Amino acid sequence: MTARGPQPLHIGDLTASLPIIQGGMGVGVSLSRLASAVANEGGIGVIATAGIGMIEADLFKNFLAANTRALRNEIRRARELSTGILGVNIMVALSNFGELVKTALDEQIDIIFSGAGLPLDLPRFRRGNDRTKLVPIVSSGRAARIVAKRWTERYDYPPDAVVVEGPLAGGHLGFKPEQIGDPAHALTSLLPEVLREIAPFEAHARRPIPVIAGGGIYTGADIYRFLQLGAAGVQMATRFVTTHECDAAASFKDAYIRATPEDIVIIKSPVGMPGRAIRNRFLEDVGAGKRMPFTCHTTVSSPAIISTPPTASPWRSSTPSEGACTTASPLRAKTLIGQRKSSRSKIWWRRCWTSTARRQADPQRPGPPEAADSPRRRDGRRLGAWLSSRERGADARG
Repeated sequence: MTARGPQPLHIGDLTASLPIIQGGMGVGVSLSRLASAVANEGGIGVIATAGIGMIEADLFKNFLAANTRALRNEIRRARELSTGILGVNIMVALSNFGELVKTALDEQIDIIFSGAGLPLDLPRFRRGNDRTKLVPIVSSGRAARIVAKRWTERYDYPPDAVVVEGPLAGGHLGFKPEQIGDPAHALTSLLPEVLREIAPFEAHARRPIPVIAGGGIYTGADIYRFLQLGAAGVQMATRFVTTHECDAAASFKDAYIRATPEDIVIIKSPVGMPGRAIRNRFLEDVGAGKRMPFTCHTTVSSPAIISTPPTASPWRSSTPSEGACTTASPLRAKTLIGQRKSSRSKIWWRRCWTSTARRQADPQRPGPPEAADSPRRRDGRRLGAWLSSRERGADARG
């Protein structure tokens, strides 16, 4: 810090005049508009990749292609709007993690941020001429050491920077529920721990590895506090949600503005981690054990996500559709299926999706050997009916 303000954030040959990274927020909350606006002001703007293909018409038929195409389009759109530093956030838990990383590298994005799991093999996607910086997101000094050691020993590529997220972050928290309120796991304790663990790798690489603090940073005083503690910069996300430039719908932003501290609850996120959300009717129904109809393909390994179909996107319209995502997590906003064990949810969803698709292709094909009116069969019929209605609509439009 200087009398005139904070020092710039240096990540390799990239220099952000403001040491602020706008955290990635999916589904569709931080896309090209918000990321480019932050980059234009001297910070680092980040496009979230979770659910990025939801507005693509062929999402259900070409899941991988739709998501990679959407990411490519958002990066290019952001490049048209800004010459500043742009990044993408790609969660390890995404089932199409590898394809999204390759697409980001092909588009020569400046930085890839990766968390919601340890990105132990992220450098293997790099090619010799890639200039993209790789930055893991961790929740402890131990995790930072494990990632840095793996990258250094296996790929001879120490992290370009490290983001440490404390328990006051939203999204997917790398903590057990009982650790969230424990002062021993506060960001003020985690930051010095990560700095110590990263120091040997800095010496080995003979270059700085800046550590960025994130989670619960909301004001200028917060930024100053963590820069004084040794952070090279900060990551902020919630603060940007209610801006005009944020890609989310106005009704989504209003949910943040109307929320009180009592409305913030801890839920189990779609990847099985604790996360923060704004209490609403959907969460109350899930808590009461009510089953919700499936309305979209899953984008994470486990459990499944519910959202609106691409033709009724809650973040591209000012009017939320029936079943639209109204739960607001400070870092990521998603609606999610009633709580099930992750492995059972993943296996069940894939079985439901695969069986439905096969029966549509071959109506004579027998379904799984289940009771005629079992919950699985009923949800499968609902999913099939919804897919059929979409295809009829597409035929009518064609």
